[in-house]
This record gives sequence, structure tokens and C-alpha cells, in this order.
Amino acid sequence: MINIQGITKKFKNITAVDNVSFNVRNGEIVGLVGLNGAGKTTTIRVTAGVLIPNKGDVIIDGYSVLKDKKKASANIGWVPELPIFELDFKAIDYFVYISGFYGYSASEAKRLANELFQELGLSGFENKKLETYSQGMKKRFTLAVSLISNPNNFLFDEVLNGLDVEGIAFFRNLALKFKKEGKAVLFSSHILKEVENLADRVVFIHKGKIIDIKTMDEIKRSVTPQIIISIENMDNNKVKEVLSSLKLSGYEINGNNIVINEKLEDKTSLLQAFISAGLKVSEMKENYIDLEEYFFKIIGERR
Repeated sequence: MINIQGITKKFKNITAVDNVSFNVRNGEIVGLVGLNGAGKTTTIRVTAGVLIPNKGDVIIDGYSVLKDKKKASANIGWVPELPIFELDFKAIDYFVYISGFYGYSASEAKRLANELFQELGLSGFENKKLETYSQGMKKRFTLAVSLISNPNNFLFDEVLNGLDVEGIAFFRNLALKFKKEGKAVLFSSHILKEVENLADRVVFIHKGKIIDIKTMDEIKRSVTPQIIISIENMDNNKVKEVLSSLKLSGYEINGNNIVINEKLEDKTSLLQAFISAGLKVSEMKENYIDLEEYFFKIIGERR
């Protein structure tokens, strides 16, 4: 479990994150979203123990990143947007070198590397220098290194950025696999559709402060859904008469579609009213607000 407790981080006179608090439970995926410069990467780097906060703390499975950094770090894996390595190393040599810090012998590390490289799609590239790796391969290699200690918590910072469709699918499936295994996953991304599809909860950060935390279900329920009705034999006058009789005024007629922007308790009565008026309803569906619409709605309220 990741427990972020009131962290504040300043760079000279600039407050990058201000009293940020939230948690990521075991078996949960939490998305962290915000505009560029909102504080996403700083939050993740403080959580990873790479940056020291001016205030607050982060607790990883009961260990403080400030007071028990070694134990906390062993319980968390971190894949940054732009991984940095000693690029002159061969991948296998660098992996064995890092594994030594976790108590692995060279032979044990090579066995582990063989397993992880196979699982992460890097098999056959073990003896290639890291400088020859593509951006996606570097992220997979960073993940392999993160898995050395088999941590229960993972941080993905804009990990989908710059990846092709295959790379995005790989990390999406991996996050779901970690969730199924009971791991806590925190990831930031500007690809809001991926966040919407993956996250159990979404944390919204703006100008360094948390402005909202919601599940996707809560987001969908926060705004009255549009009801879209398609009529085969559209007759505007009849439609207006039906809607007026039901005291509905918040609607638009676009071609053969009626878009109702009001809360509708009894959809069955509406359908029956259209049928009684001789109108043929071919389709009726509800359009809920998506993450992108909600994101710009709450950001716009704070500008």
C-alpha cells in the first residue's frame, strides 16, 4: 500500500506540490492526472524516494521513505517517463550489477534476468548495449530492474508516452496483471482514455494541489447523462408535442436524433408516448460524461 501524507516540495521559490495526500490500496490502480507542470512527476518522484519533500512523508507498506528509505525502496518499483542508465553497459551486465545490491549472486541474477527478459519481451536483447534500446525497450528494461525485489507497489510516470500501440497494450495488461496479484499501482498519464479504462480511482492535481479524487463510477454519476433517441420517421412537431406533454424542455433535435439533457426518471413512459404518437424509435441510449470532459470541467472551474 502507498500512503502519501501531506507532501510539499519546493524548488527555490516555486512550490511544485502543496500538501498532497492520497493513498493507493493493494489490488488497486490509481490514475494521477493534471496539466503539464501540475505536479504529477514531482509527486511520483517523492513517492519513489528520489526527491525529499520539504514537508510530509510517504509510507510504503509501513515503511517511511524518509526514515526507512532502504526498506521502502525495496517495496516499490518505479518506471519513469525517460529512464536513465549507464548506456555503455550491456543490458545483462547492468541487470547483474543492480541485482548485486539485492544480494543476488551473478549466476542467480542471470537466471532471474532470463525469466524477466522473457516475460517482458526483451529476450534476445540481453547482450545488446542499452544505448541501442528504443524508448519502449528502455522502459521494459527499467521494469525488469524494478522487479528484482518483486515489490508490492509500482509507480508508472507517463510510461505510455512515446510508445506504439503494442507498447501501450503491454503496459496496460501489465498494470491489470499487477492489480490481480494484489499490488498497488499508481500511474500518471496524459492519455486520459487509458486512465479511464484502467483506473479504479482518479486523482486530479492542479497547480500542485489535489482538487478531486473520484472513482470512474462517481465521475459518470456526477453529471446527468444525455439521452439520445433515434426516430425513423422523424416529425419535429409530434416530437415537440410529446416532450411538452412530459414537461421536458432541455432537448435538441438533430436530424433523426433527439438529445435530451435533463434527468429522466421514467424512460418507459417516454418510449410509450413516442409510440402512441406514431413515431418509430429505432434506438435509445445514454451518453455519460467521460474522463476528459470531467477533467476539463473541473480544471476550467479553477482557472
